[in-house]
Amino acid sequence: KSRETADPAAVSSPKLTAGKHQDEATPKKNLCVKAAKEHSIPKDLNKVLENKVMDTVLDLSYVKLSVVEMTCSGEADSEGIVSKSVSSHSDLIPGVYEGGLKIWECTFDLMAYFSEAEIEFTNRTVLDLGCGAGLLGIVALRGGAARVHFQDYNSTVIDEITLPNVVANCLSEGSRMGTGKDRKANKPPSKKPRKAEGSPDVLNRCRFFSGEWSQVSQLLLSSNKPCSKYDIILTSETIYNPDYYSALHDTLAQLLDRNGRVYLASKVHYFGVGGGVYLFEKFIEERNLFRTSMVKTIDQGLQRCIMEIAFKNSC
Repeated sequence: KSRETADPAAVSSPKLTAGKHQDEATPKKNLCVKAAKEHSIPKDLNKVLENKVMDTVLDLSYVKLSVVEMTCSGEADSEGIVSKSVSSHSDLIPGVYEGGLKIWECTFDLMAYFSEAEIEFTNRTVLDLGCGAGLLGIVALRGGAARVHFQDYNSTVIDEITLPNVVANCLSEGSRMGTGKDRKANKPPSKKPRKAEGSPDVLNRCRFFSGEWSQVSQLLLSSNKPCSKYDIILTSETIYNPDYYSALHDTLAQLLDRNGRVYLASKVHYFGVGGGVYLFEKFIEERNLFRTSMVKTIDQGLQRCIMEIAFKNSC
């Protein structure tokens, strides 16, 4: 598929580089229903960052994937997605690995849109859906969100990529989580944190989940920890496969607050997989539950869009 991955290490404005194309991948009609799981935050945060090498992009810390590919095996990768992705030279193995190890191009489009549109995260409840590296949710934390939940299809992605990224961005020696207005004054995090001195108040605002969307929705709605609906749901490059549209639509319908907003970033079309922004927009229209608005179009490289989604009867 042509989903195009960004090379964060080369980003200044940011620059983007084409990723692997997986045109030969054909989506399976019989979707794998992957059970949902909540991931606990270890008390010893140094364990989270053990063997991790960190880099920075747009003043955010992130785990270097090349090091994860070399060091992640055994129990740390119980799903085997790292070795399968490397050996098959594939960024997508439908129903097995859904691309969460990479940072995708549209993530940066959506981050830029937050600033342009002055999206307000203060005291909001946020879900980073299909989070991968979790950069969108981390930006929401920096913006003062009251609660941010991270979800990815693969548990290995949460444990080896998302959680370390969130912890690294909570380090007292790195970028401080605040309102987002003063982050330019902060020193960038060191590439390899010396000690994980976490900010407990920030981490207490986070929860982490893996599994297929419908399963995660059930877990959240039936949890012993009651989960209120989300004010904002952020999702990037999650509509590449039309077979997933029903599950995604239902998840948004179940988890979005009545007056909430979804911000979805996507390529206009995903070659070799068949999905795209207009196809998903048509799917939404046929369900007649949400209204959509194309709030931004990016014409550099493969055309990309940012869509805002809200309930039809919302404010």
